[in-house]
Amino acid sequence: MAVSAEFRAYVLEQLGRVAPVTSRSMFGAVGVYSEGLFFAVVDDDQVFFKTDDSNRADFERAGMGRFQPFGEDAKPMNYHELPGELLESPDELRPWMEKSLAVARSRRKKK
Repeated sequence: MAVSAEFRAYVLEQLGRVAPVTSRSMFGAVGVYSEGLFFAVVDDDQVFFKTDDSNRADFERAGMGRFQPFGEDAKPMNYHELPGELLESPDELRPWMEKSLAVARSRRKKK
């Protein structure tokens, strides 16, 4: 459960082509923020976006799994792996990122 420096830089660069992003190291993973919203996790050189009922089906249709940092027997978190090819195209990445930011925004309002 680590993130290589090269992958972290690549992900932040690609996401930054869609919207300004920042990151923080956390427990061997990396939290990714935009507009002050925590919307993604990078772990084990994989990217996971925040999900809820509004965007979960997109990830499931693409065959992407949930983020389970504590093993398969533990409850999965509300993040799904991002299809890797989306990082190559800002136009294709944009709607996925915008939906995850909307999820993060709605979660913040609930608090």
